[in-house]
Amino acid sequence: MANRTSAGRSGSIGSAIINALLLYGINIWPGWRVLPFLTADMARALDLINASLIAGIVVNLVCVLIRSRALLALGNLVVMGIGVAAMLCLWDVFPFDFGTAWSGWPILVRVFLVLGIVGSIIGAVVELVNLFRALAGLEPRAR
Repeated sequence: MANRTSAGRSGSIGSAIINALLLYGINIWPGWRVLPFLTADMARALDLINASLIAGIVVNLVCVLIRSRALLALGNLVVMGIGVAAMLCLWDVFPFDFGTAWSGWPILVRVFLVLGIVGSIIGAVVELVNLFRALAGLEPRAR
């Protein structure tokens, strides 16, 4: 049990660090504007993308301090919800311009957005089950 706890904490710290690095990289240096396939419309989706990254940082750091399956599941639900909103915004705004490159890029990006949305919805259902199991005092299944 101690290994799972320390592994969970180090995983949460690692996730928070990665989200912080992404937040820094997107907004400060080098910034999203250096990517030639992103248009100025990216600014319309940036608030939700930033909110998702910040929520991930907060949830992971709180879960390092407070080890609670229910809290983790609830936090993951919030992060996934904001993430789905960000992906739906990216779908709507579609701030991508691939120029004369391969004509399949827009379709491929849309496919990845759909996969991300569907995967997040499935993950949210799993976290909802985890939340109810934790609140009911049921132990997680052995892996």
